[in-house]
Amino acid sequence: MYLKNLEISGFKSFAKKTILDFSRPITAVVGPNGSGKSNVAESFRFVLGEQSVKSMRGKRGEDLIWNGGDGEMPRANRASVKITFDNSRRLMNLDFDDVILERVVYRDSISEYLINGTVVRLKDIIELLAGAHIGSSGHHIISQGEADHILIANPRERKEMIEDALGLKIYQYKKRESERKLEKTKENIAQVESLRREITPHLKFLKKQVEKIEKTLELKAELKNLYRQYIKREFVYLVEMAERVSNEKRTPEDKLKSIESELGDVKNLLSSSPGLDQKREELLSIEGKLNSARGRREEIMISIGRLEGELGSLKRMAEKAERETQKSDDTPVPLSKIEELKQSIEKELSGAESLSGIENARLIFGRIRELVKNFIDTFKKTPTGNVEAYRSEIDALFGKQKGLEEELQKVKDEESGFYKEYGRIREQIESEKDKSRDAERRMFELMGLQKEAYAELSLLKDKESKIAILKDEMEREIREGAMLVGREILNYSNEDCPSLEGGAPITKEQIIAEPRNLQEERLRVIQKIKVRVEDAGMGGGDDVLKEYKEVSERETFLTNELSDLEKSSASLVNLIDDLDKKLEVLFKEGVVKINAQFESFFGLMFGGGKASIKVVEEVKTSKRKEEDGVEMDEILAFQQGEEEEEERPQSGIEIDVKLPRKNIKGLEMLSGGERALTSIALLFAISQVNPPPFIILDETDAALDEANSKKYGDMIVNLSKLSQLILITHNRETMSRAGALYGVTMGQDGVSRLLSVAFDEAVAVAK
Repeated sequence: MYLKNLEISGFKSFAKKTILDFSRPITAVVGPNGSGKSNVAESFRFVLGEQSVKSMRGKRGEDLIWNGGDGEMPRANRASVKITFDNSRRLMNLDFDDVILERVVYRDSISEYLINGTVVRLKDIIELLAGAHIGSSGHHIISQGEADHILIANPRERKEMIEDALGLKIYQYKKRESERKLEKTKENIAQVESLRREITPHLKFLKKQVEKIEKTLELKAELKNLYRQYIKREFVYLVEMAERVSNEKRTPEDKLKSIESELGDVKNLLSSSPGLDQKREELLSIEGKLNSARGRREEIMISIGRLEGELGSLKRMAEKAERETQKSDDTPVPLSKIEELKQSIEKELSGAESLSGIENARLIFGRIRELVKNFIDTFKKTPTGNVEAYRSEIDALFGKQKGLEEELQKVKDEESGFYKEYGRIREQIESEKDKSRDAERRMFELMGLQKEAYAELSLLKDKESKIAILKDEMEREIREGAMLVGREILNYSNEDCPSLEGGAPITKEQIIAEPRNLQEERLRVIQKIKVRVEDAGMGGGDDVLKEYKEVSERETFLTNELSDLEKSSASLVNLIDDLDKKLEVLFKEGVVKINAQFESFFGLMFGGGKASIKVVEEVKTSKRKEEDGVEMDEILAFQQGEEEEEERPQSGIEIDVKLPRKNIKGLEMLSGGERALTSIALLFAISQVNPPPFIILDETDAALDEANSKKYGDMIVNLSKLSQLILITHNRETMSRAGALYGVTMGQDGVSRLLSVAFDEAVAVAK
């Protein structure tokens, strides 16, 4: 890779577009003082990313832009410098044969960087140049008066200059970047750990809630299975029992129908007999009373059956209300009380229909409001009022049942009296010897058979009533079960009933043959589990499960993220250690090579003597301040950094020299010329060890006499074999070694202009 050309436009005194071609190994730039030739070296610094405006002899970014002159050239709004490299050997990490770097600065001090016409960051420029062993400043650009800088610099600054020359800046940059990443990684680890600490208590709480929900779901699953067992069995049992009772009723009903038909015929026969007397009329009267008594007895028995069903339902409702009262402050209100309130309100409203006037309406609405307030206060003040109401209704029904049973007993006693009267009249009739005796006897026989048939049918009706009550119980359980475990249990009639052990479905015969106490035990177990499910509650269960899943996934993500960050941190620590070791090895090797070249160049310049550099360490307080510049980029933090003070061990470079024929060992004792020769020898030695693609020497030979200028010229020729040289000089000896010469002139308008001479072409023309 070599430098092809430099294009300057609007930069300092170069108001017009100016191109310098560097096709020769050594190119010299000459001109009188003040002509702007040093601006060429500064344009190199500018385009290569230099951030310190002071090093380019300015205070602000706009100082680098052509500011107008006495002529017709107006001031420019921007300055640009473009440099072209031959990259055919791919020393720069770009797949282009030519790499063009450009930097533009505007009057607001904003800089723009381009690579082959594409806008990039300063960081990209620095990385690209560092890979090719080129920096924005350093050993390869030595400006006027800075040749002696390596001698007057402190040991730490000397070390930095040598590290730059050895190409260690790229490793230092990588180390600094790794340290930044490590610091950022540690911050991220702290943030992730903080986030984990924040969500861990909530995750534990959600986990307990989820466990509770899962237990409730398990209870529901168990309850659903028990419901399927219970409901299917109960359904099969009730259907079979209802069918059996229906079949059993056919025989007594048919028998009763036959008896009543024959009894009607006998009664017709007796009523048509002319010899009926008072006893027969009494007999018919008693028969009517018996029928009435039987009808009342059946009605009372039906009422008693209904009361028993209501009592069972009220007892369960009272127990449930009592449980709800114990676990909740809400007080359910009995339906009967609501009906009473409704009737009271309707009574007041019906009375209002006959009234007129707004005052009467207000009076009516005031009474209604008082009724509602008293109703609410009654059940608000007494949390157990609903339970007491149920118990009050149960007691009332018990009283009503007792009254019905007493009335039933009276009807039975009355019926028994009628039968006794029948018997008495029957004995009297039997004693009579007339032609209707056989008919009367048959009537009494039929009446006895009728009584038996009625008794048998009454028992069967009791069974039907009990079956109806059980059916109501089952339907109520189905409704409650559907609310708790889902509506799937409503399909009980279409499902098979599996055995509790999970075997084959149980047959109808097995269900019917099973003792009823087992089914009652299943119902008790269902009631217990229902209470547990109701106590557990499932409000917002889906939301809790969803939130738990999201928080769990977040916690898992943070755990994985923390693991990745810790691995990354360990990897960065290892990388930093490796870079430290590599920097130490390369630096030590570089110092050895520089010492060999330094002593050789020193002996050549002074005709003997010894010179060397050595590494020293000391503990001191360092303070680094941000330099002035058009902008600061994070890529330069390792060069300029933020202001910081810290006490740490520092290593630096000391220079030892011993002149021939003189007892001088310290740099302070050297004359101006000796210092110049020493600094040149050291700079050339550094350049020989790790040659950069090009070196710019800005009047580094100004202090040399004629003899030393020849030595300097010979050294330049040797150095040009390793690096391109751009020389800014007044020295004729130095000019004579150049392959091309650029002359810089400045007219009255203050604009720098170039004249170029290629010596090889000039010699050919001269011949």
